[in-house]
Amino acid sequence: MIGVTVTFSYAGDFDSARITDVAKNARGMFEGMPGLRFKFFTFDENRQQAVNFYVWESRQEAEQFFSEELRARVTDLYGVAPSVEFSQIAEIVDNAD
Repeated sequence: MIGVTVTFSYAGDFDSARITDVAKNARGMFEGMPGLRFKFFTFDENRQQAVNFYVWESRQEAEQFFSEELRARVTDLYGVAPSVEFSQIAEIVDNAD
């Protein structure tokens, strides 16, 4: 499995309400998405960052999703360009029933 961290860093114009609205409106497009196991929308007001974390079944699926077109679209949504980092997941602990 592959983890992908997508970080949006703001320079003084951080708006947690906007980030929460983006997450609520975008949630539906990720539900049931093939290859995507988890997606987390997070934000840190102190660091002025929105950080989304994805868990994909394969690196190929993750890389296909994060196209240049998608990066441009999320830049428009969040108001800043994201950084995207891929990492191999060694193990997951999921305590959900």
